[in-house]
Amino acid sequence: MGDPRGFIKHGRRDKTLQPVNSRLQNHDEHYNYPSEEKVKTQASRCMDCGVPFCMSGCPLGNLIPEWNDLVYRGKWKQALQALHATNNFPEFTGRICPAPCETSCVLGINEPAVTIKLHEVSIIDKGFEEGWIVPQPPVNRSGKTVAIIGSGPAGLACAQQLNRAGHSVTVIEKTDRAGGLLMYGIPHYKLRKEKVQRRIDLLEAEGIKFRYTCEVGKNVPFDEIKADFDAVVIATGAEEPRDLPVEGRELSGIHFAMEFLPQQNRANWGDSNIAALHPKQQLISAKGKKVIVIGGGDTGSDCIGTAMRQGAARVVNFELLEQPPEQRDFDNPWPQWSRIMRVSTSVEEMRVMGGDVFYEIMTTRFIGRDKNISALETVRVEWVDGRPQPIAGSEQIWKCDLVLLAMGYLGPRTELLKQIGCDTDLRSNIKTDPKTRMSSVDGVFAAGDCRRGQSLVVWAISEGREIARCVDEYLTGDKSLLPEVRLEPFAY
Repeated sequence: MGDPRGFIKHGRRDKTLQPVNSRLQNHDEHYNYPSEEKVKTQASRCMDCGVPFCMSGCPLGNLIPEWNDLVYRGKWKQALQALHATNNFPEFTGRICPAPCETSCVLGINEPAVTIKLHEVSIIDKGFEEGWIVPQPPVNRSGKTVAIIGSGPAGLACAQQLNRAGHSVTVIEKTDRAGGLLMYGIPHYKLRKEKVQRRIDLLEAEGIKFRYTCEVGKNVPFDEIKADFDAVVIATGAEEPRDLPVEGRELSGIHFAMEFLPQQNRANWGDSNIAALHPKQQLISAKGKKVIVIGGGDTGSDCIGTAMRQGAARVVNFELLEQPPEQRDFDNPWPQWSRIMRVSTSVEEMRVMGGDVFYEIMTTRFIGRDKNISALETVRVEWVDGRPQPIAGSEQIWKCDLVLLAMGYLGPRTELLKQIGCDTDLRSNIKTDPKTRMSSVDGVFAAGDCRRGQSLVVWAISEGREIARCVDEYLTGDKSLLPEVRLEPFAY
């Protein structure tokens, strides 16, 4: 424990946001980070608890008190080693993870929690600045080959771990770049894509091979992949979006979030064909339009922020659920993930520019003119026994030019599952053995959202690490030296 009185002497001072009007002018990351000395001061607030609940709150089991103390002492390189011991990609989680570790911080019971996420991103950024992060290819190869289908955080983490174990790993990606949602879903202003590509380049330098524009189940049969490799890991994510099949759904101007978001990321890269990933090669822009985003989660927030930066005339957000409470309810005690009201930076921007979030509202039909969306009708609901019930007389018409559906995901692609022939669970995810993490098909494993359902990047990385250990044991027939990671079902 660096400073036994640090949590008494210093209040919480996190990174700061740029003003709304300023950050809406570009797609750059919109935080101002404190100086190195101020970060060290914040690290001194860690109490090095006898039972570090922050570590159990983190799906990766990050050694948080350890690297907090090292940061306070200015031992940044050692802090980086401790950080990388449990987390393959802290430059991602340090920016986009909602930090369940902080809601489990003991200091957070009656004071603002330690700025754990700030320390994490400060450590990894300094590591890159100092040139401490270099490729680390394995000394020996096992002669075993593994195909990983999907290059999101679960697939990438699994690939790096298996490569470290000496296996020859090939990552198969359906688009033209690796990274999955890190690359094409999450906006630039939350995670610059150069940072994603930097990590991909490191993985390639370590000996991992990448195959692009190769969609298994469509232009490449799954049987061909299975025949060519000793083991296969499915890490495709939960790609099937939840639709809204109401009257007027066929109108133009209604799009899924993942038809909209990749286009801005491709534009920020300078790509000539930014609509290349759209199934109909259709260009989508919010510029000058009245936009309604349906769905109040992270994806909906990303749609809001992107539409605002594109110059939307107005943006509003619909959420079917009730507005969360300002403080923990009695059935949501510390150190659980706190289910409380949070305002994302994108929602803040929307409110400053005249929009808002409307809770307990259901879209009942889309209204069109000349086959294009021109309005939609909603009804207010109240929740009775866990189900939304329409409130008579609360119908309302909302004018709009663009509707973005961000209501979550139902599971992995069904056409791929049919080719694999594996069992699925009640949530349409790939069912795996609790111990081996293998699917019902021998030699085929699953990691990430396609196995556990839609979740966080930090859970995806933990899934990738644990499934890599299981694959290593399958290939070698012996206990793996790769670290074991706990995986909990249906956690936040």
